[in-house]
Amino acid sequence: MSDKTDHPELPEAFAALGVRPSILRALAELSYITPSEIQTMLIPRALAGVDLLGQARTGTGKTAAFAIPILQKAERGKAFSAMALVPTRELAMQVDAEIKRLAMHTPIRSVPVYGGQKIAAQMKFLKHGPEILVGTPGRVIDLLDRRIISLENIRFVVLDEVDRMLDIGFRDDIRNILSRIKGMGPDAGHQTMFVSATISGEIEKLARQYMREPVEKLIAPGADDKPTVESVEQYYFSVQPWDKYKLVLMLLERENPDLAIVFCRTKHGAEKLARKLHANGIECREIHGNLAQNKRERVMKNFRTGKFDVLIATDLASRGIDVADISHIVNYDVPEDPEVYVHRVGRTARMGAAGKAFTFVARDQGEQLTKIENLINMVIPQALVEGFEPSPPPADWTEQKPSDTGPSKPVLSRFERPYGSGAGAATVPATGTVTPLPPRTIGSKIPINRRHRRRR
Repeated sequence: MSDKTDHPELPEAFAALGVRPSILRALAELSYITPSEIQTMLIPRALAGVDLLGQARTGTGKTAAFAIPILQKAERGKAFSAMALVPTRELAMQVDAEIKRLAMHTPIRSVPVYGGQKIAAQMKFLKHGPEILVGTPGRVIDLLDRRIISLENIRFVVLDEVDRMLDIGFRDDIRNILSRIKGMGPDAGHQTMFVSATISGEIEKLARQYMREPVEKLIAPGADDKPTVESVEQYYFSVQPWDKYKLVLMLLERENPDLAIVFCRTKHGAEKLARKLHANGIECREIHGNLAQNKRERVMKNFRTGKFDVLIATDLASRGIDVADISHIVNYDVPEDPEVYVHRVGRTARMGAAGKAFTFVARDQGEQLTKIENLINMVIPQALVEGFEPSPPPADWTEQKPSDTGPSKPVLSRFERPYGSGAGAATVPATGTVTPLPPRTIGSKIPINRRHRRRR
């Protein structure tokens, strides 16, 4: 075997950013050749010691963008000198795994800590004083209260998915943790980096309270205009609630995805949908917050290795799944928060790959669809599944939102639906209308009886 095979050529483009040889060697072995736009922007500024707000589309390499500077600046043998806080257990494991891969030729150690796993199991790794801690807020607070970890050595703090981390649900926990760091804020003796696919004005204002001015906000090209990845084909289906199962079954049959995630609003809904699809021959599993941690890990491992094709998930998974080959996203339930849509769709078309995203929109959800379009600054075209015929409402149909006291509103057609104006609004002609296009027919060239390759 030649020397060239033993030692891949170090990536010059990363070397030009100031990355040290030990990390370059790992990058070469991982086939990282050219840095993404967010990596090109963040890495040199982070290495320079600047506090940063980084915004880039999901799937463009944000984890490596902050992991590389952490590894390079962490001091060997200095316990918990860097901390990355993330919103979900799955994301904690994903970020830790990426750091470990990049650190394979360095002495720097990383440990993930999250709920659902006994503290005793994590303590055996923590007692060795790893330099980098990756954790969810609840478990980090628990470890701090038990005095198992200390933040006195902190030199680098990362908030991944900062929009979620500073949202109402996590805000108090984040304030609790950051308040324990010596000099947190304008007089900080350490560096902070907050990153996400979407950063609203309110979240940016909150984030700056914990940062040292002057803070640099770095936005990768296109992240502000259209936060979903351009290579994702995005469509919506107009469908009544009682027809959604029939439609998703036909869609999966015709699209025959390599790997797909179907997002549901509730845990019960995910379980029910998974049971019905499995009974109809679709190899699928569900993942949600009620699953034990070991089962969640087993489900994700089997999904990554292709033992089943379709993952039925709640939004627990929209920010914690990094599977390279996801080809399809189906929003079985349209998200009420448009930013959740961005993170769901970001699970496909990662690092330049292609992907498709379909959203099921009921007759009274036209406003939610419009909000999504305004955020991503594009008009989502309508699609039809060949052979699908809407059904009349069942005689026993009772599902109804508490607020639905009047007649339901239709999903307005392209030439009826108004759009907002100003920053982030979808681009429309001066008349305020959109020229209607015929819906795209999905799966017309794929027979209905074509089965998934990996079905058993």
